[in-house]
Amino acid sequence: MNKLLKTLMLIACLGFFTSCGEKDTSEKQEATDKNTKQLGITVMTLANPFFVELADAAKAEAEKHGYQVVILSGDDAEKQAKQMKDFISQNVDAIIVAPKNTLAIGEPIKAANAAGIPVFTADTGCSDPGAKVVSNVMTDNFGGGKLAAQAMIKGMPNGGKVLILDFKKAQSCLLRVDGFKEVIAAHNQAHPDKKIMIVAELDGAASEEPSKKVTEDQLNATPDLKGIFAINDPSALGAVVALKKANKLQDVKVVGFDGQRIGKEAILRGEIYADPIQFPKEIGRLTVQQLLAYTNGDEVKPEILIPTKLYYQEDAQKDPSLKSGK
Repeated sequence: MNKLLKTLMLIACLGFFTSCGEKDTSEKQEATDKNTKQLGITVMTLANPFFVELADAAKAEAEKHGYQVVILSGDDAEKQAKQMKDFISQNVDAIIVAPKNTLAIGEPIKAANAAGIPVFTADTGCSDPGAKVVSNVMTDNFGGGKLAAQAMIKGMPNGGKVLILDFKKAQSCLLRVDGFKEVIAAHNQAHPDKKIMIVAELDGAASEEPSKKVTEDQLNATPDLKGIFAINDPSALGAVVALKKANKLQDVKVVGFDGQRIGKEAILRGEIYADPIQFPKEIGRLTVQQLLAYTNGDEVKPEILIPTKLYYQEDAQKDPSLKSGK
């Protein structure tokens, strides 16, 4: 009887310790889950390599500091608004957004504000004054537009007619066009005999196919076109396709914007004349660093502008990333 009793007591003790161990593990897991910080990122589109680089750099920086990161492709204003709503319902710790539409994104940001979730914008800001953004990190697009104009003036020393391929839904693109036009106006005033005339500003939707189509239309309307300023590389490449089709690539200087690999390769081939290049990885990293500063209670800069740099064919010829294939 004593032997049976001892056996039962042993089993009971083993069960107790096992259950305690399971409870301890479960509690630890629950505590880990509660301590994991969540970051939601939604960018304009992941079809554009620029935003892939930006988002990946932000993710890598955030993961160093214990964040779990979800990256989504906004694609259109309505879809991006739903993504923001989902982030809010998931009670993420912070949101980074590269807005598809700078005004429409205001309402989702206000919803995040009401939920107490800090919002940071990258690449382009929010134009809704009622929406609170902790920090906006972006390219100095106005300055980049001025550089694009300098490149156009260099490429068209005798002046001529120019088409602008714009995208009015993005604040960053509007700033590029404004910077471009300011420098062109000053050039025309100083050199009336070498004027650069902007004959049209057409929406290329920041994409290759729409830009190709509107460029074809403009070439029919302005057969003596001498220059095209496109607000990003996909748009510039659409213009290149249209010019090739019309056998006018050698007659028209195309200035893009971005410095994506596809743009740099086109510059190397002599299809695009120049680009003010951006640094998307730096934008992504700096945005997360502002988030970390905010979380730590440190000083946060409301806006950080990153300068662009002009990139010509001679730069492409010396670019190690093009030679290595990276």
